[in-house]
Amino acid sequence: MKLVSRSEILFSVKSFAAAMLSVYISMRIGLPRPFWAMMTAYIVSAPFAGPTRSKGLYRAGGTVLGGIAVTFLVPQLSNSPELLSLALALWIGGCLFVSLLDRTPRSYLLMLAGYTAGLIAFPAVNEPGAIFDIALARVEEIVLGITCATLVHSLVLPQPFAPVLLARLDGAVRDAQLWIHDALNPAGDARSPADRRKLAGDITELRLMSTHLPFDTSHLRWTGNAVNALQARLAQFVPVVSGIEDRLAALRDMGAYAVSAHWDALLKDVVALTDTPKSHDIAADGARLHERIDELAPPVSRALSWSGLVELNLAARLRRLVDLLVETRTLRQRIDAGVHGRLPREVRHQAGIPVSALHLDYGMAALSAFAAIVAVLICCAFWILTGWPGGATAPMMCAVLCCFFSTQDDPVPFIKSFLAWTIYSIPASAVYLLVLLPAIHGFEMLVLVCAPMFLVLGVLLARPATFGRAMPFLFGICGTLAMIDTHNADMVTFTNSMLSQVFGLTMAAVTTRVVRSVGAAWTARRLLKAGWNELARLGGGEKTTLPEFSARMIDRVGQLAPRLAQAARANPESLQDLQARDALRDLRIGLNMTLLQNVRAQLGRGEAALGPLMTQLSRHFAHMPSVDEEGETRLLDALDNALRAICDGTRDAFQREALAALTGMRRDLFPKAAPYQPAAMSAI
Repeated sequence: MKLVSRSEILFSVKSFAAAMLSVYISMRIGLPRPFWAMMTAYIVSAPFAGPTRSKGLYRAGGTVLGGIAVTFLVPQLSNSPELLSLALALWIGGCLFVSLLDRTPRSYLLMLAGYTAGLIAFPAVNEPGAIFDIALARVEEIVLGITCATLVHSLVLPQPFAPVLLARLDGAVRDAQLWIHDALNPAGDARSPADRRKLAGDITELRLMSTHLPFDTSHLRWTGNAVNALQARLAQFVPVVSGIEDRLAALRDMGAYAVSAHWDALLKDVVALTDTPKSHDIAADGARLHERIDELAPPVSRALSWSGLVELNLAARLRRLVDLLVETRTLRQRIDAGVHGRLPREVRHQAGIPVSALHLDYGMAALSAFAAIVAVLICCAFWILTGWPGGATAPMMCAVLCCFFSTQDDPVPFIKSFLAWTIYSIPASAVYLLVLLPAIHGFEMLVLVCAPMFLVLGVLLARPATFGRAMPFLFGICGTLAMIDTHNADMVTFTNSMLSQVFGLTMAAVTTRVVRSVGAAWTARRLLKAGWNELARLGGGEKTTLPEFSARMIDRVGQLAPRLAQAARANPESLQDLQARDALRDLRIGLNMTLLQNVRAQLGRGEAALGPLMTQLSRHFAHMPSVDEEGETRLLDALDNALRAICDGTRDAFQREALAALTGMRRDLFPKAAPYQPAAMSAI
């Protein structure tokens, strides 16, 4: 058994204090259900002050929005329970759909607006005339719980989010540097593709974590722009370093790399740049490396060979890698200065990437919303047809569970676990409701009776490994304690409530299994297809910025890693058609297509050859994963024609960038193809 840490004890004590404070204030001001405030205080509480504040703000907004919806819907449809059930189900599903299109803590607001409407409306359908007072009371109780949790976690020994975020940020930077060490090592690469995908996943997780930053209690909250910009640089490391890795492998295969001691020396100096102390300003070192890279890059001519083009691509990517190293070091130094209260002026205007650049799956969001609607309607139909007195709890809990686990590929195991631990909480709930609470008088005794159970649960909530079991257990007890507020603390009402709760959770699991559950391999294919569709749109002329494209594709690569591992454990045969799919290769191709679109207008006559190429690229990715042999031949010819046309064009930086991008695409799309033949040789 793991020993209890100081931070876990502190979190548990503060959460319990916030919960009891919310109950005390609720009782003093005469709110009808003080234990709703208690439950909310626990739900909002987080080990760090920043996430607690952000969750509290979004939950308050969602609660108010849900209360407004209920106040409008219930009086209008109170005489038609079927229509009211449909309207509430559609509201819950609609809010869930929109919330799933924002993969940040902000999505909590609309998700809460959805199922809060169910929590307020379903128990109040028999009192439509009092719906405004009921909704107002629920909003007051929930906002009071949020306020108490936020104040306690912000004012009493607040735990800043900054150390955790900075540690994760530095860990991602170290992983990128280790990759650079391996990729630029002449002996070859020592890391697996799974490590690359893990780095991509860490970058996306950092982006989501940083959305709590504006709410933190440390100075780091003022450096949000610099943190966002640093994450953007980390995202660009992935295609750049993987491209360098592949180009070096290609040169080794051609025998061109082994004879060049100059490239060896340069690569060692680039690796040395990553090992300089954090306090060292590496801008001057980066400028010197730029000069050496430009000296080693082969001059462009019509007769430039395939190995020369690969070296040109390598030079361009090494130049970008050096830029990223310099920019990353500069941004990290600015963040450190901001943490120590010396915020540089540049940080205030630092450009970053909006979190909206992450991958969004409209189809899965719609499917999740549909499953929630169907599950809630089934519970409502059973409730209406049977006239079950305690049936209101079933659609309430069904809505909550369908929303809670909607981001999972297969929510059913999580719903079943929640159901199991809710059932385990029933004996403890019965003891509190039927034995302990009726025997006590006064707030002090309430605190003493609740303390042993809730302080232990608070410690378990602070541990990620036990959170998923402690939360439904606590949820079940708090929901039962709320029956004291309605003066229904008897065995019949308790049994009805527990049966209704179990029925709602069961319906959520069954409906989700039938309508919504998908496998990890299915989701992996969907992620790959989304990337191919975006590449097809790029070929069709869609405009995007390089940072936004990199962030979105890195997000997809990061999501692939755990799903491929899960699918391999569950059903290895399901991965047979995915093994040959390299998401990093697609990322590099997209990077090169974006760079090519950015310089296309400056290429003069060479620009004419890019139109047919982009058309072929769009067709190629639109038909993935199927392969058209004739189409592949046309695409390779279009690539070679574009290379010859650009080689014959104006000698400038735009030409070199275009040639580097075209070379990278040819290498990634056709690694086994015969080497490119320059114009002078093609006429022989």
